[in-house]
Amino acid sequence: MANAKELFERRRRRNRTQLRKVSSGRPRLSVHRTLAQIYVQVIDDVAGRTLASASSLEKDVRSKLKSGGNKDAAAEIGKLIAERALKAGVTEVAFDRGGYKFHGRVKALADAAREGGLSF
Repeated sequence: MANAKELFERRRRRNRTQLRKVSSGRPRLSVHRTLAQIYVQVIDDVAGRTLASASSLEKDVRSKLKSGGNKDAAAEIGKLIAERALKAGVTEVAFDRGGYKFHGRVKALADAAREGGLSF
């Protein structure tokens, strides 16, 4: 029987494989979450550089939030990354959830990013 780490890696590999098939040169919206924080980046894999980033550790975000590890924080970060990506000239991205399941904080972040103007 596989442990949680192996299952996470399996989901991550499966997700990245699908991204390579579908993304066709679009920047990747990569999500990383911990128990206490959430981080997101828009990455151009062709050029190998980060176009925009946001996290719940930023001072202006932390002052608004009670905690960095809940759905409210994820939604705030989703709005912020959409704003920064649009400013960088990115409207379409491929959503890379890593090995995280698409629910809870990851879903809240994705929904807020879509509302902010990103399409994926």
